[in-house]
Amino acid sequence: MTRENRRHPLRDAIEDRQAVQVTPDTPQTRASAYQLAFTDNDFMLREELRPVRLQLELLKPQMMLDEEGIQSTIVLFGGARIPSPENKASARTETLADLSRFYEETREFSRLMTLKSMESGGAEDVIVTGGGPGVMEAGNLGALDAGGRSIGLNIVLPFEQAPNEYVTPELCFNFHYFAIRKMHFLMRAKAICVFPGGFGTMDELFESLTLIQTGRMEPLPFLLFGTDFWKKIINWEALADAGTISAEDLNLFKFVETAEDAMAEIAKWERAPARQKVPGRST
Repeated sequence: MTRENRRHPLRDAIEDRQAVQVTPDTPQTRASAYQLAFTDNDFMLREELRPVRLQLELLKPQMMLDEEGIQSTIVLFGGARIPSPENKASARTETLADLSRFYEETREFSRLMTLKSMESGGAEDVIVTGGGPGVMEAGNLGALDAGGRSIGLNIVLPFEQAPNEYVTPELCFNFHYFAIRKMHFLMRAKAICVFPGGFGTMDELFESLTLIQTGRMEPLPFLLFGTDFWKKIINWEALADAGTISAEDLNLFKFVETAEDAMAEIAKWERAPARQKVPGRST
């Protein structure tokens, strides 16, 4: 913030933060109580401040994505352990080695979608991944192949390394809360593409499907890459046969195999009619 774009005549927080750095050194000014609350890291990390941290984690990416002009996204979920074809020989299982083809499909889909996005200025249909390795890396790499931007929503994990090198730096975010991260995946989503993965991918898959199923999120293209993989991992029809989901719920998603298949499904998508509001009930 500068004086030129300030919205009020009051002294701002940046000025006070700078001023306290040259405050006389006394026992009083050294005391933690004297620190400005918003610059006191120990205070900000207290248990009682969790609601504030939740709000900050929601606001920071939201504000920065707005400032970067990002209007809508194409969400890519998928496994961190899926190797690139060049590295499949080092995969821990034969199945993972076989799944390396989805690294290339992810990369190609991301490239094609980013080219489409750039035709209209690069603000719509921007690729967003979890910012890590595997499928996520492939998605960010594909956007870079096309000369476009992509978003990475990373999260602090005990065993995780830095974000992959292909995320656009000014669109690379780090999260503490899984829940807020998942909100940011979906807040601008125009399509969701799910590639083979593990617990994290399934968590993202089922939470997103639940939001659509229950009317908490508008229907959108929801594509599962790899029919054989997903039908082996999840017996979708058994859920419908058991009555734990309805048969119509199986229409909330589609299986695709290639980047071209996915592009075609998204291109022919027709927005579902708006849900009817219950009289007298606000949303």
